[in-house]
Amino acid sequence: MSTTTEKAWTQGDRAKAAGRLMLGWVALLWAIEAVDYATGHALDAYGITPRDPDGLGGILTAPFLHFGFGHVAANSVPLLIFGFVAALSGIRRFLAVSALIILADGIGIWLIAAPNTITAGASGLIFGLFGYLVVRGFVERRALGIVVGVVIAAIWGGSFFLGVLPTNTEVSWQGHLCGLAAGVVTALYFRRPAPRQPTLTG
Repeated sequence: MSTTTEKAWTQGDRAKAAGRLMLGWVALLWAIEAVDYATGHALDAYGITPRDPDGLGGILTAPFLHFGFGHVAANSVPLLIFGFVAALSGIRRFLAVSALIILADGIGIWLIAAPNTITAGASGLIFGLFGYLVVRGFVERRALGIVVGVVIAAIWGGSFFLGVLPTNTEVSWQGHLCGLAAGVVTALYFRRPAPRQPTLTG
């Protein structure tokens, strides 16, 4: 009885921690955009400028910047959902996964994005978390993770597929594509071994 209660309490604590983290993350994005608005969008310049050495710093700042409240609003719900699901596996692991996705996505944008553009927004991280969650269960051979990946792919797969196509010049499909690829690679890098099955002997 005590073991079951302790396990349930641990899972509940993990969910609460994941929820608080993502609510705080999204709130931070809105606060930053409020500052950006109040300063006449002065923060927009800190996005990623492709192939400009001065734009390399934007790799770390771009995921926290947005071009208006509509932009941050569009990213808030998917970031909250995918971040929460990913963080249920552990806050430290989630932060490491997010950091690697942000870094890889930012480098990819800096290398292949269209010239004379500035890229900012959390969508690269969102696409990365989508890719991470979709493939994580399969590479780890965990039933629950596979179910989560299939459900996420079934609900959002179509829109995310369209998001990596170069059909809208106002959207950074390069950031979406690099983020998605980074998420898949991150799932492979951080994969955990499947639980061992007991050996039957006679």
